[in-house]
Amino acid sequence: MSQSAPTPPPQPQQADDTPEAQQPDAVPQPPAPGVPYAPVPAPAPVKNNIGLGLAAAFVAALVVAGVYGAIIGMTKHEIGWAAVGVGFLIGLAAGRLGGRNPVLPVASAVLSLAAVYVGQLVGEAMLIADEVKVGFNEVFFQHLSVVQEAWKADADPLTFVFFAIAAYVAFTGAKKAAI
Repeated sequence: MSQSAPTPPPQPQQADDTPEAQQPDAVPQPPAPGVPYAPVPAPAPVKNNIGLGLAAAFVAALVVAGVYGAIIGMTKHEIGWAAVGVGFLIGLAAGRLGGRNPVLPVASAVLSLAAVYVGQLVGEAMLIADEVKVGFNEVFFQHLSVVQEAWKADADPLTFVFFAIAAYVAFTGAKKAAI
């Protein structure tokens, strides 16, 4: 009986004509100078959802108006710099969830003005309710005209400066937070 040597399996053929394909033991060439790293992945797509941005800004405005009013009511002082936080949070919510739509910074500024005003009214209502020993809901919802008159009497030029600052911070915050 004669033994024959096993035949080696067939080598796959390379489709290209590079030197590495022609020479099975060749060492691959180093990458070109200045390209030592893998390519950077493409950036994430830009969000542009105006509805979501407006809804987020509106909800943020409601929440921060209540918090701002509670701070005023508990401290018995208008803390104007808290208005900066109001504007920042509204702009942040609009920009992060709405993207780069040019309507969002403007809407954020308008909503921050409304939130600061409502927050100050909530604070005034808390102070009046505490002073006359009635519930906040009664003062705020049944005697809002009295609360607004008290706000007008307490408002000074610095009040309006903080309105402007809150609107500016909301506008710029929405633009910077946009992704």
